[in-house]
Order: sequence, then structure tokens, then C-alpha cells
Amino acid sequence: MAEIIVRNKDKKETEAVKKVSETAKKAEPAAKKAAETTVKKAETAKKPQTIVTPNKPTGGSTIGLRIGAVVLWVLALAFEILAILAITKDFTIRFTNNGNTNLWIILIGCIVLDLACCILAAQLWKKANHIHPMSEKRGKFLFYLWNELGVVMVCICFLPLIILLLKNKKLDGKMKTIVTIVAAAAMLIAGFVSADPHPISAEQQEAAEQQVTTDVYWTQFGHKYHVYDDCGAIKNSNTLYKGPVLEAIESGRTAMCSFCANRAEKDGMNLSGLNVEGRAAEENEDAPASEAELPINTQAVPTVTGGN
Repeated sequence: MAEIIVRNKDKKETEAVKKVSETAKKAEPAAKKAAETTVKKAETAKKPQTIVTPNKPTGGSTIGLRIGAVVLWVLALAFEILAILAITKDFTIRFTNNGNTNLWIILIGCIVLDLACCILAAQLWKKANHIHPMSEKRGKFLFYLWNELGVVMVCICFLPLIILLLKNKKLDGKMKTIVTIVAAAAMLIAGFVSADPHPISAEQQEAAEQQVTTDVYWTQFGHKYHVYDDCGAIKNSNTLYKGPVLEAIESGRTAMCSFCANRAEKDGMNLSGLNVEGRAAEENEDAPASEAELPINTQAVPTVTGGN
């Protein structure tokens, strides 16, 4: 009996050892993958950032950019008019012997060319606005209209055509539906690309030039510039662009990063008049409160009038 018990114990111990070895073998691939992932992360973290200093002239005349934008908008209007004339049967180009096919080609072609002209014109206009921005002293409405002229022109270059398509009863139903959808989609795309969500004023540009005297940093797709190259918002970017603040503004980076702004204020930098990310809304919200505090403080002393 004693020998049988010992043998059973040996078998159990052998089975336990096998299970442990099998578990260890299964865990090896997972451990290797974890180690490889850690190594890759470490290698990625060790990659140094590439800082590019573009040799672009700052300032200069914007007349050429604005003339180019106006010419492209005129071309966009011309393509819209051609499409309208094609719908009203006053204009046609024979690509094939099938009149319906010709109309398809004219309408889609004019819409695509209209879209391209609107987008290119808006990019030139925004570039000019970043080089020589408009002063806010001329009024908020004019400032907004000047910076969003690309969106206004998109509406002019597409809306009449879309309205005509919707009201036209002579076009084939399928053609009318498809061309209207294409035109509406083109207008939305052109409007989105033409908008300038981060405009800068002449006063903000002047303040930035006077107060940010060191080179700034920006990324390829961002809309902000950074005073510090170790800012947390750009520490994971592989490529940084470096240059004067006017060059960053011309490149479309019109606002200072809020993290850099907070740090710069602690370092003693004067940020008054600068276009800082998120600061405009905060200042507008705080202004009424600060003004409201003055009457309360001044009226806190002459409370004797309440005795009458």
C-alpha cells in the first residue's frame, strides 16, 4: 500500500510539472510580444524631432494673390453660367451624338471646374489675409466679411445653379436628382475649405511682431504657433517648423498655443493684444463681470443714502 501511495504521488507531481511547463511555454510568446512592444515604444521615444527652418520671405505685396483670387472667382462664375445656359438649352457642346450625354458632361464638368476655382481662389485670399490682415477698427461685420469672402463667393457660385436645378421641370428626373446632389456636395466642400476659422487682425499681428521676439514653432497641420519647443502639445510631432512669428502667421498659424501662453505669462511675457487660443471668448465673458464689480465697490461706501 505504501508503494502504491508513493507512485500516485510521483504521478501527480509529474503531471503538475508538465502543466507548469506547458503554461510557461504558452506564456513565452506573450512575454516576447510585450518585450518587443516595449522596445518599439522606446525606439520611437528616442527618435529626435526634425526642426525645419523654411526660407520664406515674410511680408511683401499681396496684390498678386488677391488678383489671382478674383480671376479664379470670375472663372467659377463663368462655369456656373455655362451650366445654367446648358440647362436652359441656350448653350451646348457636342461631345457625342447623344444630346443627353452631352448635357451630363457639361453639367458635371462645369460643377467640378467651379469647385476647383473656388477652392484655389479661397486659398490665395486667405494667404493674402495672413500676410496683410484687415484692421478690426473697420467694424466686426466688415472684418468677418473680408476674412470669409471665400465662403460668400462659394454661395454666389453655386446657389443660383442649385435653385435652378430644383425648380427646373424639363430635366430628366434621374439627371436632375444626381446633378443637384453633386452641386450641393461641391458647394459644401468648397465652403468648408474656403472658411477661415482662425482669422487674425492687423492689431494682433502687430502685437505678435513686437512682443514675440524669439523664433516660434509650428507643425505641418496645426493652426497654432508655440513659443517653446518642448511644449506638450508638440512633443510627439516628428517634424517642427521654426521661424519668426510673422512667418508662422503667414503659414496660417494665427494664434499662440494656450499652454505656451500660460507658461510665457509666468516667465514675464506681455501677452496683451495677442491672438491667444481660447483667450478671446474668456476675455469677453470676464469683461462684464469685471465692469459689474466696479459699481458694487464704489457703492459699498456711500450707504448713507439708504437712511432717507
